[in-house]
Parts: sequence; structure tokens; C-alpha cells
Amino acid sequence: MRNKPTNHLKWYLLLMILAIFVVTANGQTTSLETCFNLARDHNMTLRQAKSALLSSQYNLQAEKKSYLPKVDLLSSYTYLSSPLTVNLQTVKDGIVEGSSKQSVNAANEVFKEVTGNDLSQAAQDRIYNASKNIIGSVYPNYNPSLSKQSYFVAGLGVRQPIFLGNKLDAASNLAQSLVNSADINVDLVNKEVDFLIAAQYLRILYLNTLFNKQQIMVDALTKNNNYAQELVKNQILAPYQKSWTNVILTQAESHFNNIKLEQQNAYIELNKLLGVPLDSAIIITDTLTYAVIEPFKPEGDFWESNPVYKMAGSKISYAKTAEKISSSFSLPNIFAIGNYNLYQRDLPLLMPDWFVGVELQWTLFNGQTRKRTLAARQLIEEAKLAEKNASLGIQVLSTVARNKMKSLQNEVASLDNARKDAHTTSRLITERMRNQLSSPKDVNDALLIETEIEKGYHTAVFGYYLAAAEYFNSLGKPQQITQYIK
Repeated sequence: MRNKPTNHLKWYLLLMILAIFVVTANGQTTSLETCFNLARDHNMTLRQAKSALLSSQYNLQAEKKSYLPKVDLLSSYTYLSSPLTVNLQTVKDGIVEGSSKQSVNAANEVFKEVTGNDLSQAAQDRIYNASKNIIGSVYPNYNPSLSKQSYFVAGLGVRQPIFLGNKLDAASNLAQSLVNSADINVDLVNKEVDFLIAAQYLRILYLNTLFNKQQIMVDALTKNNNYAQELVKNQILAPYQKSWTNVILTQAESHFNNIKLEQQNAYIELNKLLGVPLDSAIIITDTLTYAVIEPFKPEGDFWESNPVYKMAGSKISYAKTAEKISSSFSLPNIFAIGNYNLYQRDLPLLMPDWFVGVELQWTLFNGQTRKRTLAARQLIEEAKLAEKNASLGIQVLSTVARNKMKSLQNEVASLDNARKDAHTTSRLITERMRNQLSSPKDVNDALLIETEIEKGYHTAVFGYYLAAAEYFNSLGKPQQITQYIK
């Protein structure tokens, strides 16, 4: 039995490895949709939210059973500092008086049976006084003690709620509201995880694009450096200009290596979001390709489907239930109670084998009840304001994201024209250098400018897709970005 958790862990790791192998087999790129599916099962934050939902569901099931009777095994062992004593002195007068009168009545009945007449009052008084003196003289003048100093008792106690001032219903409703909130929280976490994965995936595509462009840049600068070296050998170019091409090439190679490191970090962060081992071989070879996305203006109360808004709304239900619970504290509690004794033989005085009854518990004054009710009502107002604030926040996020997309569309178009012109300029300057009409430094300068413009263009494309992801996230559907990432 001890090896069972370990076996489960081994199977879990094996299935995870197989899943990663499937998505990376044959060197195929891992799609964004595949990343979403992996995160559904393995993301730690999402699994934690699902665990919290399961916990709240168990708690709700427990609250629904609160109407059932409570049966307890009650037992106690008591040791007294001294044995119990019976205080006979407190009942001495009553026993002597009663016994004397009983003696008079018995004598009178016997006399009446023989003669048919009652004893005279004088005879009755003599018998009474004689009996009183005799009984008084022999009555113990001490309190006898019982032999045992310790006692053990055991029994079954039953307590059945009859009326608790709606406390049970309120507790069940509160547990249900917690389940609803936990369920919404799963959707909320799922949405946020999807958005973070989409953003990270876009970042990797962006880095792949920069990596490819920088590779082209390094190749071009290498060729230019080799060409400059030939010119120096032929004494056509001054050596210092050759040294300048070395500096530019070294900087380009350093930038190229930095992009490699950024890619590695991006994969590690993506693996964490997916919930797979950090060294998993997730393969993404695609690059960013610009495509126009027309962000339609959402109609109606679109924010109501967003889990952020739903979560704020669930707190209103929770606050209303909390108010009902606070108000129920001023109402009485009524229980049916019962007890069945299983063992009490050592007790000097025995209770009946069983008993039943009704118990009332009613707090007549508690200075905290009214304040708690007022606090609960204020919590309702706070939750309503939070819900309204959530709807405004979603509307702002949606509008800002759409405006950002429109702005970046213009910037992408402008930078696209600039990068085409820069590419043409670099090509012309390179041709002029081969005709000895320009220097390798001119080529380096043109390539550097072209690279910076290319980087600006792809950065704008990256920002554009991020804005699109934010827009779809405001709608509560971050997965829609997959339609535009090919």
C-alpha cells in the first residue's frame, strides 16, 4: 500500500512525457491550441483552482447533511477526592416524625380491628412520644459514606435539529455560493492562463523572427567582412576600415547569441505555464506573419460572459447569504434530544435507562449581532460596487485594446514601407561597393539601419498581436487568437 502513491506518480510522469513526445514528434511545431490543451491538464495554478472547487463541493455535501441527527458516544470516568456521603441529618426530623405517626396509625388500626373503636387521644399521644424517643435515639448521628471514589458511565446521546432560525438553510446556501465562486474561479484561472500562454507563444514567435533576421544580418556582415579583407590584401582599402567591419560583426554575433538566450528563457517560462517539466522539448519553429484583424465592437452587455465579471457577481450572493446568517443569530434554536445509558452500575444513584426531551437555546442579548448584520449589509453594497467596477474595467480594457490595435496597424504599415526602402538601399549600396563606388563601412551602416527598422517592424507586429490577445481576453475568449496565428 505504501508504494501506491509512487506508482501513481510514475504513471503521471509517463503520460506527461508521452504527451510531450506526441506534440514534438518528427520535429513538428507545437501549435498554440496544443499548448492550451496541455495546460488544461497540467498547469499548476489551474489544478489548484480545480482542487479548491472539489473541496468546496465536499463542503456543500457536508452542509446538506446537517439536518441529520447527531449521535455521540458519551462516556466519562470520574475520581473524587473523597467518597460520596449521604447527609442523613437533613432528613432526620422528617423520618422521626413520619415513623412515629406511622406507629400510632398501626397501633390504632390493630386496636380498632379488635374492639371496633379508636384508641383514645391520650393513648395515641403516649404511643407517639414513645416511638419518637425510640426512633430518635437509634437514628444515626453521622453521615455514612459510599465505598467507591471513582465512577465510569457510558451512553449514547442523540441531538436532532428541529428549528435553528434558518441557520442550516443559510449555511447550505453559503456553501453553494462558495461552490459557484470556486467554479467561476476555475474559468477565471483558465482564461488568464490561456492569455498568458498566448502572450508567451507570441513572444516565442517574435524571438524566432528576430533570430532569423539576425542570422541573415550576421551572414551579410560576415560576407562584407570577408570582402573588406580582400580589399585590404589588394591594398584598395585602409586597414582601419577592415577593423570597423570586425567591430560591427562582433556586435551582431553578440546580439544573435542574446536572442538565443532569450528564446531559451521563453521556452522555460512557457513550460511552466503548461505545467510540464522545465526542460521539456517543446518545439515552435513558426515566425510572426502579419495579418489584419478587424476588431468588431462588441454589442450589448458583453462583459457579463467574462469570468472576471461573474466572479464579482458571485460575491454579491455570498454577501447576501452572510447577511441572512447574521440575522439568524437572533432566532432561537430547538433540538430534540435523547440519551440511552449503556453502563452506569457503579453510580450510587441510577438514572433511567433512557430519556427524550426538547431543548431550547435562545440568545436574548448579544451586542455583536446588530453590528454584524450592518457589516453584512455593507458587504453587499461593496460587492455591488465591485461588480460595477469590474464591468467598467472590462469595457475600458476592450476599448483600449481596440484602439491600440488600430494605432499599431498604422505603425506596421509605415514601418513596412520603411523596411522595404531600407532593404532596397542596402542592396544598392552593396552593389556600389562591388563597383568600388562605396566602402564596406557604408554597407555596414546600411545593414545596421535596415536591421533596426526590421526589428521595429516586427516589434510593432508583436505588439499588434498582443493587443489582439488582450482584446479577446476582455471578451473572455483568449483562445480566439489561435484563428490568426498560422
